[in-house]
Amino acid sequence: MSELIILGYEDHATAEKAYQAVLGLQSDFVVELTGLAVVRIDPDGKKHVDTPARIVGASAASGALWGWLFGLLFLVPAFGFLVGGALGALTGRLSKSGIDRAFRDRVEDLLAPGHAAVVVMARKVTEDKFGAALAPFGGTVLKTSLSEQDEKELAEELAGPTA
Repeated sequence: MSELIILGYEDHATAEKAYQAVLGLQSDFVVELTGLAVVRIDPDGKKHVDTPARIVGASAASGALWGWLFGLLFLVPAFGFLVGGALGALTGRLSKSGIDRAFRDRVEDLLAPGHAAVVVMARKVTEDKFGAALAPFGGTVLKTSLSEQDEKELAEELAGPTA
């Protein structure tokens, strides 16, 4: 099971501190990351993404899934034109797995101009320690889960037909 956790903040500085805390939690084995990013929205509404150079333990399949989920959640207008009809099929599968339109709308609501979010995709999270470590930063938490089967099916669909 993978957890997708979005931590919304009113400013980039707080999001950056929370991002660093999540990296520290990975070092302490409180969270096993498959993806991590900070998304900040400038005053003009433009989205900027910062990711660490490498997430230890991320497989190629989880990397593809992470990239696609990220595109779906944050870059929908440009991303939708690039993938055409495949978007509908994958979006249908995502809505069955917990990432439906309502969840994406709540994510979008967090990202007003001037705001930022930390996006965490994790294979394992020790909930109480994770929550306690991030509590000092406040913010809004959105969370959904992907079962191992959903994650596998999505990764296979993203890989396309095999020769």
